[in-house]
Amino acid sequence: MHVNNHSLLAASAAGGERMRTATALLLAALVIAAGCGRPPAATNDSAGGGGMVQIKGSDTMVNLGQAWAEAYMQTHPDSNIAVTGGGSGTGVAAMIQGTTDIAESSRPMKDKEIAQAKQRGVTPVEHKVALDALSVIVHPSNPVSKLTIDQLSDIFTGRISNWKQVGGLDEKIVLLSREKNSGSHVFFLEHVVRRGNEKGPEEYVATALMLPSSEAIASQVATDRAAIGYVGLGYFRPGKQKLIAVAKDADGPFVKPDIVTAVNGLYPIARPLYWYTNGQPQGEVRSLLDFVLSAEGQSVVDKAGFAPIRKGHVP
Repeated sequence: MHVNNHSLLAASAAGGERMRTATALLLAALVIAAGCGRPPAATNDSAGGGGMVQIKGSDTMVNLGQAWAEAYMQTHPDSNIAVTGGGSGTGVAAMIQGTTDIAESSRPMKDKEIAQAKQRGVTPVEHKVALDALSVIVHPSNPVSKLTIDQLSDIFTGRISNWKQVGGLDEKIVLLSREKNSGSHVFFLEHVVRRGNEKGPEEYVATALMLPSSEAIASQVATDRAAIGYVGLGYFRPGKQKLIAVAKDADGPFVKPDIVTAVNGLYPIARPLYWYTNGQPQGEVRSLLDFVLSAEGQSVVDKAGFAPIRKGHVP
């Protein structure tokens, strides 16, 4: 039987080529599978210009974050910035898990969150980016115009349940609060409901309605004359809600929330607003943060109804 050597060589080469192709396909599949098993990587080290930046967290800050993003992208057209809310706790958790570049938070990170971050090899870095006067609001027709911290604590814990107990109409108080994952919920709980004692025993009364957003609270107060709630200053709309002047005690002074009283510390429920990053920001994230802290970025804060932290940008 005659065997053609050229045919054998061709068959051998074809078989080797098929083997190399199959091996390459297998390696490619393994690489894709490995990539799918990892959480999305944050882009904190991306080069400035043209990078994707994820911002997630505080519902109080979501409109401000979007305003910053829009202003920044006007001068950085190749940049892509995505801003989503969900609450401060959601943003901090996403930063710890590596699924966002920036966590927006209306309250400081908790010790347990910092410990969780360190366990995952994450180093949270805090950046103060604006100020807020957490505003207590009621319906414009409500005759009550001022309350002390003690009275607010008694209202939100249910000790005071009728407006006539604080000089208002004989009507049951409708309590509105943010949900537990909200930084505003936590801040108001610690600084008002618990009167500044973070570990105090006081809790929101069970009948308080826990709403998913600041906008939801503002909207309900605008239509319910018995309602009381709290929102970031940027969510207050004159004519739709009325601001309550707040005092630390009955001796006063009773101070209304606004940009000036937030900056000078006269309003007793003023607070910083934060960005958190994993380590010192670099690349596009660094460029965005520098813009936020610049004169132009702080003017965006003012336009959004919050208080700037940069000197010279307070009306």
